[in-house]
Amino acid sequence: MNYIKACTRKKGNLTFQKRHFQVDASIIKTGFDPNTYRLNFQVKSHLLHGDLVAARKLFDEIPHKNIISTNTMITGYLNSGNLSTARSLFDGMVERSVVTWTMLIGGYAQNNKFREAFGLFADMCRHGMIPDHVTLTTLLSGFTEFDSVNEVEQVHAHVVKMGYDSTLTVCNSLLDSYCKTRSLGLACHLFKHMPEKDNVTFNVLLTGYSKEGFNHDAINLFFKMQNLGFKPTDFTFAAVLTAGIQLDDIEFGQQVHSFVVKCNFVWNVFVANALLDFYSKHDRVVEVRKLFYEMPEVDGISYNVIITSCAWNERVEESLELFRELQFTRFDRRQFPFATLLSIAANALNLEMGRQIHSQAIVTDAISEILVGNSLVDMYAKCDKFGEANRIFADLAHQSSVPWTALISGYVQKGLHEDGLKLFIEMQRAKIRADSATYASILRACANLASLTLGKQLHSHIIRSGCISNVFSGSALVDMYAKCGSIKEALHMFQEMPTRNCVSWNALISAYAQNGDGAHALRSFEQMVHSGLQPNSVSFLSILCACSHCGLVEEGLQYFNSMTQVYKFVPKKEHYASMVDMLCRSGRFDEAEKLMARMPFEPDEIMWTSILNSCRIHKNQEMAKRAADQLFNMKILRDAAPYVSLSNIYAAAGEWENVGKVKKAMRERGVRKVPAYSWVEIQQRTHVFSANDMSHPQMKEITRMLDELEEQMEKQGYKPDSNCALHNVDEEVKVESLKYHSERIAIAFALISTPKGSPILVMKNLRACNDCHAAIKVISKIVNREITVRDSSRFHHFRDGSCSCKDYW
Repeated sequence: MNYIKACTRKKGNLTFQKRHFQVDASIIKTGFDPNTYRLNFQVKSHLLHGDLVAARKLFDEIPHKNIISTNTMITGYLNSGNLSTARSLFDGMVERSVVTWTMLIGGYAQNNKFREAFGLFADMCRHGMIPDHVTLTTLLSGFTEFDSVNEVEQVHAHVVKMGYDSTLTVCNSLLDSYCKTRSLGLACHLFKHMPEKDNVTFNVLLTGYSKEGFNHDAINLFFKMQNLGFKPTDFTFAAVLTAGIQLDDIEFGQQVHSFVVKCNFVWNVFVANALLDFYSKHDRVVEVRKLFYEMPEVDGISYNVIITSCAWNERVEESLELFRELQFTRFDRRQFPFATLLSIAANALNLEMGRQIHSQAIVTDAISEILVGNSLVDMYAKCDKFGEANRIFADLAHQSSVPWTALISGYVQKGLHEDGLKLFIEMQRAKIRADSATYASILRACANLASLTLGKQLHSHIIRSGCISNVFSGSALVDMYAKCGSIKEALHMFQEMPTRNCVSWNALISAYAQNGDGAHALRSFEQMVHSGLQPNSVSFLSILCACSHCGLVEEGLQYFNSMTQVYKFVPKKEHYASMVDMLCRSGRFDEAEKLMARMPFEPDEIMWTSILNSCRIHKNQEMAKRAADQLFNMKILRDAAPYVSLSNIYAAAGEWENVGKVKKAMRERGVRKVPAYSWVEIQQRTHVFSANDMSHPQMKEITRMLDELEEQMEKQGYKPDSNCALHNVDEEVKVESLKYHSERIAIAFALISTPKGSPILVMKNLRACNDCHAAIKVISKIVNREITVRDSSRFHHFRDGSCSCKDYW
């Protein structure tokens, strides 16, 4: 061995050391085969330059391969994500080292294949190979799934058996695995008995507490960490701020912010981003902007947070401007906030913008991100492009409840309730677990279809799923029962909710408003305020609608004023629309016009249509013509309602020539009147009727019932209002046509199909006419039943010849 001994010689005061040649551990491991050593080095060099093909070609040419040769090549395949080839090389090895096993275990762990990684670990032990601390930490890094806790416990047993339970890095990895598998009880037990702890130990448990919602425990651990003298790190601050977000404690976050500045961590972009996120989640957009522009360093995440914050707080233009600024940075384009931008496009129904964002997502390969894919489904569905939405939905690599819910919600929002229900059934068959958002969407479909039977079935489904305690599921059930005419069930559901928020109270206020109970709607609003909850813009919209439907004009004006003066809300277009509707319904057209003149935006189709409807009620032809002119001059008019209303106003006044002109204008513009129809649910089947429809198989019995009712109604003093038959025909024909309006046919069918005394619920897609309203009052007295009709305006409860409506507008 003398030939590797160093040779030294002195020259003056300097000592020179000269080696004949240098060697490293690699050449020793090759058995001093210089050729194998040189070729291994070249393979490694190819891999460092990313040339996997050249590396493999050279590897295949090595005459005397050793463990290092194969380990190097396996590492190359693992780094490229080619697990199958790496495994083939591994399986073909005659001799393997601990390093070999550890590398492959790490490859599977890093690719979220924890079961394969654990299987390799078990094989390693069976082959008599003893894992070291690196193997154990590498394996534990792969346990992230909730159902892998049994495997973690088995590794824990190995850790104790091999004496690594006092090794800090192994214990920290084990603690992290218990937290990631949501086994906080075991994590706390391990933490308590660890002989040594460091910052990482505390950070791991802190993060575990935060992720599982044990926010008070997280904060208490944070204080304990300070008391024991452990200095916080960037991960500490990120975890404790997450806990503060969930506690909804803005003051706590501000205290942490001060501590961050004191510890000189404000320069750390990771911590600053956590603070940005904290302020963003508390809707403190001013603080978000101030912090963002004061940060010494920002990254793509910083931009993502502020762009999302602006979008949430309706600062859409600022959000888009920041996105344009982000595009000129060098940050990873794959991590751009495409999901947020797609959400903006979806809410604005801006298909062109959505498609531009879609194109950018494809170019940057962000299209493969789950969140982006889900947002694309939502955007196309909301923009009424269900073909594109379904294609993207079908291509999603990982289908959770989110894209299913987005597609279901899109169908429901567009009025395609049956399609939404069919998709929900498919979701159940695919064994995708529905969440509270899914149930909220599908319950909305049940509510709009007024299918109480289906709604009750879903109620049972929600109870079995464990979502019944969720505040949004409970609120959706309140809304569903109310819209299906069962106000008692809605109130009972509300009272049983373990927790309530603004959404719950808004659902209750709306329920009372729809059922014509203005007094209870107002009382519920006041109870919500007294409970300590701050009303939001939806709360005010609900109470204004209640005042509008129930004729409570002065109360409505008071609430509208308090919205701006007391609660400092800026009224949106829908709040103004509700006020205009309320004033016009009561005939106060001058006040409505003054309010519209003060609005910060132009009156839209909804406002002018409500004015036109009120003009029909109050026979205000002059105002009706002005409203109609505004509507007919609009580039896009969504439906035929304004034409029909103006036509009805002329017909009621006997101006048949003008009726003809309106109908001609409809034809020229290609606008068609939506046909009126009513439906009733009998024995879990929905029966749909239109006016003068004789196609039902039981039409003979229905006609006989209508004739009997007509005879008894005359004895009760009922006289048909022929003004509601808006056709230029003989009086006798007009009266006969009233008898066969869709809601009367539906009621007659319900009378012959249900037990005596049982309540009847009839739905109608359009507003019921005044004559039908008067006729159903009399029918309810004759048959001694409670009859509820829900039309496009509201619920009308008829009992003993009276109606719950204060006025029928």
